[in-house]
Amino acid sequence: MFGPILLALLIVPLIELYVIIQVGEQIGVLPTILTLIAISVIGTWLLKREGSATWTRLQAALGRGEMPANEVVDGALILFGGALLLTPGFVTDIVGLLLILPPTRAALKGSARRFLGGWAARRMGRAGTAGRITYETRVTGERSSRPTPTAPSLQHPDDEDGSPDTG
Repeated sequence: MFGPILLALLIVPLIELYVIIQVGEQIGVLPTILTLIAISVIGTWLLKREGSATWTRLQAALGRGEMPANEVVDGALILFGGALLLTPGFVTDIVGLLLILPPTRAALKGSARRFLGGWAARRMGRAGTAGRITYETRVTGERSSRPTPTAPSLQHPDDEDGSPDTG
């Protein structure tokens, strides 16, 4: 588990440094720094906007009594994208913006749900799920818990008050 993380912590900064140097050679040092600052400012504004909208949708789903699965995945992607925007560099900024922008986030959502589901299953050690299949369900209607009226077949049509016939 720590191998890929350690590898990423070593390789990503080297890639970022290489890209920053290449961009700096093409457009100059000051424009490169200003571009990185501008991306950070735009990314922060976008992060706040999308995070607030997702939080509002999550609260609305909970208010309706629904499981906010899509909103939770959106929140996780936005949070991860925001963390990448805090990392200085062009590559992490691009990936962070892709995770925050709604169209690209929607395209990545299915993969993220599978990844997070697999991660959660591994994290929990699949406790209690051996040999079981989990189905996703949705409530489409409710039944009333009020008592049903007495069946009309128990009453004689001539008896208005429902009293038994006396012969």
